[in-house]
Amino acid sequence: MTGQDDRSWLLGFSKEKLVDLLFLQIRNIWRVDGLYFLGIEEKFGTEAATTIDRNCWSILARLEARALKELLELKSNDIEAFVTALRATSWALYQEGKEWEVKAGKAILRITSCRTQKARIRKGLGEFPCKQVRWTYLKEFAKEFNPEIEVNCIVCPPDKHDENLWCEWEFVLKSK
Repeated sequence: MTGQDDRSWLLGFSKEKLVDLLFLQIRNIWRVDGLYFLGIEEKFGTEAATTIDRNCWSILARLEARALKELLELKSNDIEAFVTALRATSWALYQEGKEWEVKAGKAILRITSCRTQKARIRKGLGEFPCKQVRWTYLKEFAKEFNPEIEVNCIVCPPDKHDENLWCEWEFVLKSK
């Protein structure tokens, strides 16, 4: 294996193995995010951890939107292209239960099963009021992708929600 760069080495994997590896790395990114959050929360409280988390995800959103637009070679700024990019984010790929509705100029994303929230509940930590973190992320992602896309939160914790709907987001292309 000496002298072989990682890209060449990975090209030897089957498509299925590469997808499995991709999802493993996405889960690892989210594990690190969760561990950092829990460490900050334990030492400084939920409010401080949430503020730091929101700021980190705000920056990541812009970087991720830019990189995905380039990687996926998206030339359009319409809702369909936006959803293509958003579907490829680590956040969207990490969520095990989601529903997408895409119509001309408008899209809806529903998270029906949230791994982060389920893990917190399993650990006895209760729901995380993630609305400000996620809304900031989605607004920054949309603004970087196309400043004419408006992001509306229909529901997200700490809002009351059904057990099969953790959050729901609307994305609307504003008419000029």
